[in-house]
Amino acid sequence: MEAWIQKIERELLPGLDFESEKPHDPVVVHKLPAPWQLVGAGNYAAVVSHPDMPGLVVKVYAPGRDGWEDEVEVYRKLGEHPAYSRCHYAKKPYLILKRMNGRTLYDCIRSGIRIPERVILDIEEACDYARRLGLVPQDLHAKNVMMEDGRGKVLDVSDFLGDTPDTMWEDMKKAYYRLYLPLLSKHPIPMPDTLLNGVRKSYRWLRRNSS
Repeated sequence: MEAWIQKIERELLPGLDFESEKPHDPVVVHKLPAPWQLVGAGNYAAVVSHPDMPGLVVKVYAPGRDGWEDEVEVYRKLGEHPAYSRCHYAKKPYLILKRMNGRTLYDCIRSGIRIPERVILDIEEACDYARRLGLVPQDLHAKNVMMEDGRGKVLDVSDFLGDTPDTMWEDMKKAYYRLYLPLLSKHPIPMPDTLLNGVRKSYRWLRRNSS
């Protein structure tokens, strides 16, 4: 691990140029040193990988964005659980995490890949596990949960130290059981990004105006 820490601090961090332009949009990566590869971009951080480190990813928080300390504490509390990643090392502004493989539920819907009920039940159990530890699952939308080998996984736990219950996952479950399961689960069809982005924006507007 020490060799990778040095590689991150001597190669990745000095050569990584990215920023969080808007708090509700993914970070924008302008430059990433080779052979590092972008795995994903959240609202506050970028997740990257190295071809010689296939089982791990590095999550780097964007300049000016808070949350690193909270995420480290959440992973400390979660410990080992099959639906969550694990933090192997943390030093501000980055964390070295166990890599989660598979596809986000957003990608599954976009590509027309069937999402079995087992995935939803796994994520619900993972939420219950977090609650028993005193955490509050937050921000669990279709891009933050994943299907890997037919099982549900939680990708982002950075907001789990909040104290206000979030209805986002409950709304996702309702949509799954009321719309997806009876209408699309047997014969899923690809959904264009324009449609999904429209649904996302409409949902954000409804949440903002109903609170």
